[in-house]
Amino acid sequence: MVLARRYVFLDPDGTQGRDWSYVIVRALTGICYEQQYGGTATRSSHVEGYLVPVRSAPALAELRTFFERHLRGAGAEGRSWTEDEVRRLRGAVAKVAFWRSAAGPDGVDGDGPQALELDESRLGDLDEAWIPVLTADGPGVLVWQNSD
Repeated sequence: MVLARRYVFLDPDGTQGRDWSYVIVRALTGICYEQQYGGTATRSSHVEGYLVPVRSAPALAELRTFFERHLRGAGAEGRSWTEDEVRRLRGAVAKVAFWRSAAGPDGVDGDGPQALELDESRLGDLDEAWIPVLTADGPGVLVWQNSD
């Protein structure tokens, strides 16, 4: 029996405030999380997986400054990232702690928080409020409230 996918739009009416952030870890769950991203470009995409709340006020502040001021909130589709920009994003993403699930992909139980890593193999997907990351549980996407 094949189950239908279910789609969950994150913060559809904008009432969660500006302080939330999640990682969607890619996995075959039947649940797809949809997110608006890209600043005023207002793109939308989804990822199938499971949602993990994460919190880092310093990281979120750096990411907002980078996308809303440095890139002026206009989105980054098709952008060629400079080494300095990648370095800044790598540093901000590394400030987000991710707690490995109780049974990671290798069957080993979680052992405390680990820093997220910018997934530099997927820089073409990177935009405001949609950052490809590597977690202790596998690849995912870091999301937060889009600035538009």
